[in-house]
Amino acid sequence: MQEITSVQNPRIRALRALKKAQARTETGLFLVEGRKLCEEALRDAQVQTLLVDSRFQKQYAALLKRAGEVLVAPAHVLEAVCQARTPQGIAASVHMPAPLRLEQAGGLLLALDGVQDPGNVGAMLRTAEAAGFAGVLLSPQCADAFSPKAARATMGSVLRLPLWRGPLAQGLEALRGRGFTIVTAELGGEDFFAALQTLQAPLVLVIGSEGNGVTPQVSALAQKKLALAMYGRAESLNAAVAAGILMYAAGRAVREKGF
Repeated sequence: MQEITSVQNPRIRALRALKKAQARTETGLFLVEGRKLCEEALRDAQVQTLLVDSRFQKQYAALLKRAGEVLVAPAHVLEAVCQARTPQGIAASVHMPAPLRLEQAGGLLLALDGVQDPGNVGAMLRTAEAAGFAGVLLSPQCADAFSPKAARATMGSVLRLPLWRGPLAQGLEALRGRGFTIVTAELGGEDFFAALQTLQAPLVLVIGSEGNGVTPQVSALAQKKLALAMYGRAESLNAAVAAGILMYAAGRAVREKGF
């Protein structure tokens, strides 16, 4: 256990850097904040460093015993590291989990095509894990799932759910070659609930960006283009809300067939 008092300490500067995508990519580490995510990281992932506010040292004593490297610092140092306004006195740097391997993937997958809001990305990952999806593909235009805001929104799912990030059309084409059905959520598509009984695993459900929907390259790969009916005057749903409805309904329909 090491006591640190300055935000200029090299260990603190390294933790602060993880708020930037470049540092996360270079190190393979990301930052989680707050008691719940730190507890889950210690249980489900590989924690490199645990940083605790000196005022919370006794409160988090059990967690500190489970960590390798522990840094103890005053409140202003922790606040400089964390993005959250109320970081709950604890944060950790965590090794990113092993990525999703498309050549071995099966079952139900979610793909995000340019979803740019980190809160939406995080919420979709959380729902994907809850709905029994085996992994998530993200296009390069998506918000980084390992950013502090997105990681918080996953409520721990980012620690466990395998992710793949890359040219989405290329990834989907590879999965289609392995027998996956590509299903896109698109305005003007076939009624989703009417088509439910035609869905079967392995399947990839593709959600497009908040403003532009699915890109033409990805849409061209879809064997099914489905839409949620709008019964009121609203033209569309929030992307994360729509994804939640689609994932749970599609997952149930596929499982009823014995998947």
